[in-house]
Amino acid sequence: MSAEDQIRETVTNNDVVLYMKGTKTMPQCGFSSRVAGVLNFMGVEYADVNVLADEAIRQGIKDYSDWPTIPQLYVKGEFVGGCDIITEMTLSGELDQLFESNGVSYDKDAADKIREANA
Repeated sequence: MSAEDQIRETVTNNDVVLYMKGTKTMPQCGFSSRVAGVLNFMGVEYADVNVLADEAIRQGIKDYSDWPTIPQLYVKGEFVGGCDIITEMTLSGELDQLFESNGVSYDKDAADKIREANA
């Protein structure tokens, strides 16, 4: 199976997917750590894909999304963005809206706490 086919299958078969350096329990870069930390704190169930474990996936995800950096978040098969976009969406409440409109469960109180801490 090609890297593109693997990526398509992963983002199609999981409601939320984070392509990252490292894993959700042991991120290996600050940007991946920030996005995983937000998702973990908000109690979002998500698949994590460690791009450091497979060079074909590491390059393949950049080609698939036409986005040059890692991490990359997908919700219901759609590319949402990288660290800066996810941070902005979290602070503005847009990430909450995205999860709600796609039926992804998350802890609203935790999302509010993130915004309060960054106000």
